[in-house]
Amino acid sequence: MWLALRDLFKAKWTEEIHSEWIRNVLKNRPDLTLEQLTRTKNLMNANVRDCLVTGYESLITTINLPDPDDRHVLAAAIHSQANIIVTFNLSDFPAKALQPYGVEAVHPDEFIQDLIDLNSEAVCTAAQKQRQTLKNPPKTQAEYLDTLLNTGLKQTVATLKLVCVEFNKLEP
Repeated sequence: MWLALRDLFKAKWTEEIHSEWIRNVLKNRPDLTLEQLTRTKNLMNANVRDCLVTGYESLITTINLPDPDDRHVLAAAIHSQANIIVTFNLSDFPAKALQPYGVEAVHPDEFIQDLIDLNSEAVCTAAQKQRQTLKNPPKTQAEYLDTLLNTGLKQTVATLKLVCVEFNKLEP
């Protein structure tokens, strides 16, 4: 989110995508409530410019993907003229299925690495801002990087430690 708020890319999503991530977070984080996540969703929609994609639904049935439940994601990408789908779930978005639409699936680690290559200072600032907003519980820099590492952002963590002043001199 902080990367989108720094205008490093144009984030796009749908209400259906929101429903999916909320459902998955509730399944994996019983300490969170639907009310809290709905508040987060509403803040995302309110603060990221032109993020909510609508009018893509008629494309869904024309798309073939390994998991038919993921067709709405590609339909929204096509409709919004996005050229990248950022996902940990690359196997459900094979290049052969996306290529006719000029869309590519990219792992979040690779995506963030590309953003660092383009504007490392802005990415470092976004990461620091994100860490500073974590209040319940707050996280030290090391804990924040461990969280990123545990989500599968190995390259991102290594690069942040190298290029970001605040992360390459971790607090004790």
